[in-house]
Amino acid sequence: MTIEAVLFDYSGTLFRLGESQAWGDGLVAADGRAFDLDEKTEILRRMTAPVGQLVEFDAEGQHAWENRDLDPKLHRHAYLEVLRKSGVPTDDQASLLYDHMVDPASWTPYPDVEAVLTSLAAQGLQIALVSNIAFDVRAAFTVRNWDRYIDAFALSFEIGAMKPDPRIFAATLDKLGVDPASALMVGDSAEADGGATALGCRFALVDPLPTWERPTGLIDALREHGFTIDH
Repeated sequence: MTIEAVLFDYSGTLFRLGESQAWGDGLVAADGRAFDLDEKTEILRRMTAPVGQLVEFDAEGQHAWENRDLDPKLHRHAYLEVLRKSGVPTDDQASLLYDHMVDPASWTPYPDVEAVLTSLAAQGLQIALVSNIAFDVRAAFTVRNWDRYIDAFALSFEIGAMKPDPRIFAATLDKLGVDPASALMVGDSAEADGGATALGCRFALVDPLPTWERPTGLIDALREHGFTIDH
């Protein structure tokens, strides 16, 4: 069947956190030394990994972690614990990093996002954002005037289901009025984003590299499914 809609993940697919070299400059370890690049990179990885549990929690923390993308309060609780258990020594530093994470202005788009969105829209494709997330990222699109290309925002904390649960994909397709066999899901996690295949959607995997290392990742992924993107 012809693809009528393309669904995109957010983190590691369209946008990436922590591209500013200054994002972790205020991080200071318990002994007073500044965090080195490797330590900051690992903290960033733990803040943005799409799947997997990287620290141990108590019962309350475990509940928050497992449901983090369904409730903003649980999300904050879970990630503040992740940060503290990853070497961030104070609540104040952890809170600053968390606030940075949930600020849409802190996220950098991949270089080919605009070309992909404009080209797909011009070809008459419907476009949706499907994200496991507990904060509203619409502003990241609105500030760039890209919200005009997005026909549906399916954010887990609003939908009440997280990828790979088929319900989040089904709700998105219902909004678009598109059959699963006519939809392509693009994301950086075969486990989470690939859950769309349970409904019959096609799936394209991208690598969540730093933005400067992946200038045409979206274009390349779409090309494998027959799309030509002008850029």
